[in-house]
Amino acid sequence: MPQALRRALLPLAAFVLGLVGLAGAAVYAFLPERAPQATASVGGPFSLVDQDGKPVTEKAFAGATHLVFFGFTHCPDVCPTTLQQISDVLAALGPRGKGMRVAFITVDPERDTPESLKTYLSSFDPRITGLTGTPEQVAAAVKNYRAYARKVPGKEGDYTMEHTALVYVMDGQNRFIGALNLMRPADETAAELAKRI
Repeated sequence: MPQALRRALLPLAAFVLGLVGLAGAAVYAFLPERAPQATASVGGPFSLVDQDGKPVTEKAFAGATHLVFFGFTHCPDVCPTTLQQISDVLAALGPRGKGMRVAFITVDPERDTPESLKTYLSSFDPRITGLTGTPEQVAAAVKNYRAYARKVPGKEGDYTMEHTALVYVMDGQNRFIGALNLMRPADETAAELAKRI
């Protein structure tokens, strides 16, 4: 191989190896079985309203392991799929999951009123609570969970939302302990989650 080509390929190889290492570290960090230590750096206080219009803070979820998921009702695929997967995991937990709760925090407070959340969530497990609020309240919750949400303009004044699709597993002190792995059958995910209840 010519020396000039070798010199050109060396930085590319280093870059690719760096990406592989970064991806491996991210996967390792977010596997629940690899994250036994809780961390207070993800999560925090929020002040929102539920699908019945009642004020709700993070304290309503304290005292037991719970899940948090950011999404929106106009989401075409990721949100309904994830909420169904969460519902399947809750069902697979059986009696162990009786006290489990899930906070579904909208990233689209402009359209997601308590009423629309209530209608939308009626298709999923009743332990999933829809939360909305003012744009500022929602932005504060997104920031505290180190999540991401961005409005993306569409055609004729319509828009969609890009957002974090992670399902956070939080402990009874509202500390992040891992991400729910929905890439495997619901019973396997439920068995792993049961260790943290």
